[in-house]
Amino acid sequence: MNGIISISGVIAILLLVGGLLGVLSPRVFSLRWLLVAATLVLVNDALLTNAYGLIPNLLSDSDWNWQGKALALVATLLIASLPMFGWRRSGLTLAQAAGSLKAAVPIALLYIAFFAGIAWLFPTEPATAETIAFQLTMPGLEEEPFYRGILLFTLDRAFLGRKQIFGVEWGWGAVLSCVLFGLAHAFGYSDGQFSFDPLTMALTAVPSFIGVWLVLRTRSVLLPVVLHNFGNAITLLF
Repeated sequence: MNGIISISGVIAILLLVGGLLGVLSPRVFSLRWLLVAATLVLVNDALLTNAYGLIPNLLSDSDWNWQGKALALVATLLIASLPMFGWRRSGLTLAQAAGSLKAAVPIALLYIAFFAGIAWLFPTEPATAETIAFQLTMPGLEEEPFYRGILLFTLDRAFLGRKQIFGVEWGWGAVLSCVLFGLAHAFGYSDGQFSFDPLTMALTAVPSFIGVWLVLRTRSVLLPVVLHNFGNAITLLF
């Protein structure tokens, strides 16, 4: 029940903030696409949690959520294959936009430096082989195609207004996708009350903006996937 209440809170925030932005700029707002985005957030969370415990966890002896991540990834790929999305339009492609890598490399190095700094500031205990394997694969493979792929695609169609910042066209959808990524890690419900961790929000939402910039510039989630897994795994080296 805590998980259901928690995701309901996240969706309520999305609809409230998104609705207010839509009221302010109705000509470039699509309520339909905002509702699609809310549905995607719910579906993703449900699969990550094995339908909030209703689906038997075949890997219950594992320390990590391999099954939930795999289910969520499969759903993302299936959704991206729908005509209203499309893999390439959702950024699920290995191809990089022409001339984009020259601009993307310095930003990728900034991402690496950010997580190297985090790893140095917050050292962790020695990791198991399973932990290393999980962090080198599943976080980036599941989260990037969802948050920087189909969810970003959907929110960009909910909010059509654009402003060029740092060489790419930003919209409110890009900002909201970063906020939702941060909330997925920093917002929750337990013991009868909601909780919010500002530090966790910053450590997830801030690099999320870098990931979104890379997708907007390269038109692909490839670099964000690789960098995301690097960011998760480098902390295991300190």
